[in-house]
Amino acid sequence: MFHYKMKLNKLIKVIIIFLIGFLSANIVGLYFVYGSEMPLELFNFSLFNGSNSDNSAPFDFVDEKDIIVQDDRIIINIKDASLSRYAATGSMLPLLDEGSNGIRIKPESVDEIHVGDIITFEQGNYLIVHRVVEKGIDEKGIYFITKGDNSDFVDGKIRFNEIKYITIGVIW
Repeated sequence: MFHYKMKLNKLIKVIIIFLIGFLSANIVGLYFVYGSEMPLELFNFSLFNGSNSDNSAPFDFVDEKDIIVQDDRIIINIKDASLSRYAATGSMLPLLDEGSNGIRIKPESVDEIHVGDIITFEQGNYLIVHRVVEKGIDEKGIYFITKGDNSDFVDGKIRFNEIKYITIGVIW
């Protein structure tokens, strides 16, 4: 009986050591994957609206009551909207190309920008138009990761002060 208890104690110790190692490796692994930051979808913040997927649809900025269809025109009531045109870079094909007309607004806060939205941000001396694929938080605050729909590469972290517009509609 004593021999059996010793084997059982050894087995329990091995299992405990394995579990501690397994959990430690996963926690350390998460740190190396995300560093000191984590996408907001890993938290339950109300700041995040969407999923970490390239297939997220843009947020619905225009309410149906703000669209008036008449016999000879369509009126869309959007405060402080402007029109945008796009360069023929191909990064947002098939949605946007040089012949597309966009309707855009200036965001007033990070809460207005959601995963799936198409934003215009400044990088160097260029304005880039790409889709938000992730919204996260790190030691500097909230950031956005963007990517062209027709691109395999993300643009890196974009901060709110770099964001100039949100595209809320496209007319071809």
